[in-house]
Amino acid sequence: MPIDLEFLRSILPQLLAGAWITIQLTVFSIVAGVVLGLALALLRISRIPILSAPAIAYIEFMRGTPLLAQIFMVYFGLGSLGINIPDFLSGFIALSLNSSAYNAEIFRAGIQSISKGQMEAARSLGLSYAQSMAYIIVPQAFRFCLPPLGNEFIALLKDSSLVAIIGISDLMRVGREINGRTLRSIEVFGYVSLIYLIMTLPLSQLVNAAERRLKRGA
Repeated sequence: MPIDLEFLRSILPQLLAGAWITIQLTVFSIVAGVVLGLALALLRISRIPILSAPAIAYIEFMRGTPLLAQIFMVYFGLGSLGINIPDFLSGFIALSLNSSAYNAEIFRAGIQSISKGQMEAARSLGLSYAQSMAYIIVPQAFRFCLPPLGNEFIALLKDSSLVAIIGISDLMRVGREINGRTLRSIEVFGYVSLIYLIMTLPLSQLVNAAERRLKRGA
């Protein structure tokens, strides 16, 4: 099927505006998800049950339930309690909470992959447990966590398309609105998919580069 350049020119500004919303939502959620995920991972591996048990329950719940249901719980659930928050903020909260659970498991695996001798050596030098984790263990673990974190970021960017259902004018919602007006589904969603691909390719390349660098340094 030939490409209708006139049609593409007419819808491209709208698609790019939606893509910009998607990028903002994803970046903000990635930052929050990494911070929360690291905190959850540290609680998860704690030997104090009152700290580890809630973290484990939270991680299992968020990983074991659909992201769409979590988006609805934040948007409609809080609304039913009289807590009305904007669409964009609802999507950000839901994506961040979901991402944090997956990031927590990535960080947990990375931290636990570091030899226990590293912690023992740090403690023998007079560092506290918190200092040992902050200055010795976590920096080393983070290096090994980069590839899986990159994959999680790619998945988050694609999963962000679900927020269209609560009215956020992201790329997917803009595509649906254009399709509703034009009924040119193959073209519209083909362009939407192409833009998603363009957004994810740089992340994929960064992940591959990180993996190659880790193999060289192994």
